[in-house]
This record gives sequence, C-alpha cells and structure tokens, in this order.
Amino acid sequence: MANGKPDPFAVGNPFLLWQQMTRIAWESQMVIAMRTAGMMGLVPQDVGEPARMVVEKADAASEAMLAALRAAGRGERADKVMAAALRPYRRRTKANVKRLSRKS
Repeated sequence: MANGKPDPFAVGNPFLLWQQMTRIAWESQMVIAMRTAGMMGLVPQDVGEPARMVVEKADAASEAMLAALRAAGRGERADKVMAAALRPYRRRTKANVKRLSRKS
C-alpha cells in the first residue's frame, strides 16, 4: 500500500500487462504503416530509416532479455518479468510513432 491505496501491481493486475501489450501492438501497426508509406515515396522518409528499422529491433530484443533476466534474478513475479521485458519495445514504438508522425 502506498498512501493508503492498494498497489495494483502488488496483487498482479493482468489488465495492466494487457494494456501495455495492446499499446505496443497498436503503435507497431502505426509505425509499419508510416514506414511502408515512406518506402513507397508517399511521405518523406530519412534515407537511413530502413537500416534503423532493423537495428532497433536487435537493440530492443537485447534490452528486453536483459530486463527480463534482471527482474527474474530479483525474484519478481512472472507478470513483472514480462512487463520489464516489454518496456524496451514500448519505449521504441512510442518514440517511433512520435518521430515518424512529425515527418508525415
């Protein structure tokens, strides 16, 4: 309990994990659409965008694995381990939507 209120993560709130996954899925689709439009020449796109697209996936996967291992090593519950693993992907999808939507 924090400030007299129950911590939603203390009891393992699966809704929050599903919400995180849904946001990642939605933003990923938006990024795919914007990058595809850029590759087709429909919207302006940096020359290095296709390479960035590949490199960021490898970076996110490495960060996700490390975050999951750290959380598991601390003895966190499975939902906390999964949330830690999803954070690097969420950070990137959110940043990509913001960056790509400014250019189009």
